[in-house]
Parts: sequence; structure tokens; C-alpha cells
Amino acid sequence: MVVTSPPYNRGVAYGRYNDRRPRAEYLAWIGRLADAVRDALSPDGSFFLNVGGSPTDPWLPLDVAQEVRQRLVLQNVIHWVKSIAIERALAGRTPHLTGDIAVGHYKPVPSPRFLHGAQEYVFHFTHRGDVLLDRLAVGVPYQDKSNVARWRGAGRDLRCRGNTWFLPYATIRRRAMDRPHPATFPPELPERCYRLHGLRRIRLAVDPFVGLGASAVAAARLGLPFIGFDVDEGYLATAKRRVEAALATPKPPAAPPRHKPHPVRARL
Repeated sequence: MVVTSPPYNRGVAYGRYNDRRPRAEYLAWIGRLADAVRDALSPDGSFFLNVGGSPTDPWLPLDVAQEVRQRLVLQNVIHWVKSIAIERALAGRTPHLTGDIAVGHYKPVPSPRFLHGAQEYVFHFTHRGDVLLDRLAVGVPYQDKSNVARWRGAGRDLRCRGNTWFLPYATIRRRAMDRPHPATFPPELPERCYRLHGLRRIRLAVDPFVGLGASAVAAARLGLPFIGFDVDEGYLATAKRRVEAALATPKPPAAPPRHKPHPVRARL
């Protein structure tokens, strides 16, 4: 399977990549990426593609998805929510919530014409649109426990999470040291994609834009075979350190995977 987040062509200051290509050139480049993924992906593989837009260019993620759509089938659209506000009056039967909450990190938008940026897309592509998923591997308990008995297919206190995932960034103090990359996702995002696809079915996880290694860290935590690529040696060096730290962290006991884990590698 592939989990990745390519440059969005929004003028981000990457270390060794020009993020200001003409739109047609950029989309043709995305098409070549999709060709490579399609050719490498197994018949029951998954391609999770994270793309975000901007207030002045909200069509960009959809244009990217349309380009990939010419090669693969769009099976699911996931909304990665980075920041959310919940009024207590709308929270239903949640006794531990005593007031309104606003959590997560959003991208401030100073213009009075637009709203703050608080979400991005994760497009799930497959060859035929019929890949079976382990939905309860990323499931959530029922808020109303009476639903466990009411719904014939429930069986236990766990339901499909749905296509809205709230995953905030971890707070950092020093950007240059803690997150020296202008556009990253937290390891929890690829980890959730891996679990949704089904850990025991993953023979190899790949990220062609590995950056600081969030997808590699997630694979290391889960004991998955992984290969990542990037054009920036500095980003790869940071990714290597993060993977080594993840491998050195004790893990809770888990069922052995069907496939023997291979060493996590980062390739330039």
C-alpha cells in the first residue's frame, strides 16, 4: 500500500523542491506519480493520497483527485480534521463534557473573505473500488450504548469511525528543531490508514514523498515493512533519526503479523 502527501504546488518553501510549477505541468507530474503507483500496487492494494487546498484555490485537491481518477478508482474520501469546535448543547449524551470545547491547530487566514483552514482531504484509491477494509481497526465505541443491542450488525461496542478523522498536530516549541519541514502530517494519520487497510495484509508500505518520515515512523511502530523516498537529504536524515527512535521505544504486546517484518529503510 501507499500512503503519501506530495507537494501541493502552493509555493511552499521546501529545501530542494520548487513548489511553483505551472498548473498543467504539476498535474501531469501527479499523473506520472499515479501511473507509478498503479503499476506497483497489488490488485487488493490501497493508495491513500493526502492533499490540501487553500482559500484562493479550493479546487486543487479535487483537480489532483481527477488526475489520479484516470488511473485508479476513488473508493473513499476521508476528511482529515485538524481543528474542531463543539458546543456542549450539541454533544448529546456526553456527561464528562461540561462546556464548549475548541481543540486542535488550524491555519489562520487573515482575510475577512475566507474561513480558517482546519481540514484536508485523504483520497483512498484502489484498482477496482472493491478492496475490503478493516473498518473496526480504527473504530470508535457507541456513544449511546443501547445501539449495541439495537443494531443487528453491531455485535460489540464498536462502530465504523466514518470518513471524518480528527487528528491534531502535536504542539511544538521550536519549529526549526522539532518539525524542520514546511508541510507534514502527524504519524497518527498514516497509522490510521495502515490499520484501516488491514495490518496483516500489508506486505510493503511505501511513501514516495517521505519528508520527515511520519509514514515511516508509523510503519516502525506497527512493525510493517516500509520503503520511503525523498529528494532532500536533510529531510531523510531527520526521518532516519525519528524511525530509529520509534524502533527503540518499547511496544505493547500485539498479535504477530502474517508477514515477517523487514527492516525499515529510507532511500534517496
